[in-house]
Amino acid sequence: MEQQQKQEPEIPYLTRTQVLVAMGVTAIMLWIIAKLWLRFGNVAIFSWHWQERDLLLGIALGLIITAVSGLAYRFWAAYRKSADYYLEIVLKPLALPDIIWLGLLPGLSEELLFRGVMLPALGGDHVAVIVSSLCFGVLHLSSPQQWTYVIWATIVGLILGYSALISGNLLVPIVAHMLTNLISSYFWKIKR
Repeated sequence: MEQQQKQEPEIPYLTRTQVLVAMGVTAIMLWIIAKLWLRFGNVAIFSWHWQERDLLLGIALGLIITAVSGLAYRFWAAYRKSADYYLEIVLKPLALPDIIWLGLLPGLSEELLFRGVMLPALGGDHVAVIVSSLCFGVLHLSSPQQWTYVIWATIVGLILGYSALISGNLLVPIVAHMLTNLISSYFWKIKR
């Protein structure tokens, strides 16, 4: 008797150049959307300024998100499977120094759009944080089986959104996002 098992989708392996170009193109597209929204949406970008306190808050928040992500990865099997699928596509072809781009490009472009423009455009309140976080989560959907990764990205979006609202400084989620991407990617990459 043949056992029926659900087949896993085949991971579309990309080259290092393809991943780097995709990151660059995505960052540029998000930047263009943010700029167009600012230009035609009659909205001002969320305030951001250089303050040591907010830089340190962003670093602390990035470390906390990274630690919680590590715990979720360890104890939530569905999330681990989903994260591995996503990271296998994105990180496997990259060299270790390329991880710097993985921290910088999404950290800047995604925060500019989702917290910098979308948050104030939607009213800068709880509803704005929820809607922008859901959009942020959906951006991380790489296949229909990736719902747990989308849930995690949405939770991170909520944390980053509230960090912007509470601090009043877009620098906090930018630093937290960049640091989370850098550290998580580094540890995933060296384990492989």
